[in-house]
Amino acid sequence: MSMFPVVEVSGGAFERGRIHGERARGRVERSLANYASLFSFNGMAWEEAQRRSAGYRDLIGGFDAALLDEMEGIARGAGRPFSEILALNARTEVLPPSFLTGADAGECTAIAVAPSASSTGGTLLAQNWDWVGSQREAMIVLRVRESGDAGCLTLTEAGMLAKIGFNSLGLGVCLNILRSVFDGGHAGIPVHVLLRGLLKRSSVRDAIAFCSTLSFGGSSNILLADRGGECASLEFSPEGMRVVRGEGGTLCHTNHFLHPEAAGWQARHVPNLSTIPRLDRARQLAASRAKHGVEDVKRLLRDESAGLLSICRKPDASLPPEAQIESVASVIMELGRGVMHIAPDVPSRTEYQPVALAGEPALA
Repeated sequence: MSMFPVVEVSGGAFERGRIHGERARGRVERSLANYASLFSFNGMAWEEAQRRSAGYRDLIGGFDAALLDEMEGIARGAGRPFSEILALNARTEVLPPSFLTGADAGECTAIAVAPSASSTGGTLLAQNWDWVGSQREAMIVLRVRESGDAGCLTLTEAGMLAKIGFNSLGLGVCLNILRSVFDGGHAGIPVHVLLRGLLKRSSVRDAIAFCSTLSFGGSSNILLADRGGECASLEFSPEGMRVVRGEGGTLCHTNHFLHPEAAGWQARHVPNLSTIPRLDRARQLAASRAKHGVEDVKRLLRDESAGLLSICRKPDASLPPEAQIESVASVIMELGRGVMHIAPDVPSRTEYQPVALAGEPALA
């Protein structure tokens, strides 16, 4: 599998977006087509998704006007209506709460490794991104050079501001979707917009303070780490935010709330949901070594010991294509070196390739 295209953007906010939309136009179109199909499969027309996302425009503008301008630029560059780009960036919040009811729609296993547990001597942050496999053809690596702010490197879906990534200040972010009984009660900052906002922060401590005053419309976990060695999980829902810390130098997270005070937030797990066994397995593998290097984290992310419900997830061919969740890509970030190792497919069947924030060829 070839590496996802690297799209480098710079200049003012609108110009950054225009370059993104223009250079990744084919992948933006693929992303829009995939989500139109996915929303339809879950009982919501794409036109209705756009209508519902309209309410997020002012929220995003109040959160960070430059990011709204960047989204306007993406629409211009890709030659698509702004309403579609807005719906993409708010898709987590707009997808019906009943998304894939009865199936294992839990996505993503993530791990942070503090320097004390790292054989590289630096902080590692990694995850498998589990989602519908058709979206692999819509992925890009976005390298942002933003005057006056931290530059960043993020693996994201074309047309969207950010997902998994890190910035030039050494702060990294990963994402695990969560489901709470309060989701959809009111609008809040879309998580993919928040991720890009966090990629302007200087440290985990700064990021926690930044998030502590925000309101959320859906639930997610953002696993944070910085090159100084601090790691934390920010679990949030429309009820608020809780911070989870790790033990023994590692912090793992999957798709359910871990903080004791968030226990009442958790939506009911479907019977076959893999989030609990995936977390148990990740913790077991993390505890099996005193020190972890990049190769050790690769082995954890490639683990297939539980078949279709493993950390490394292959699609279940018995399900409709829109319900086949798999490890679309896998990422390991070396925050001190400014390097992201990306497996552009199910990680057990492809190699990781290094991409550097600086733009120079990275050495493995």
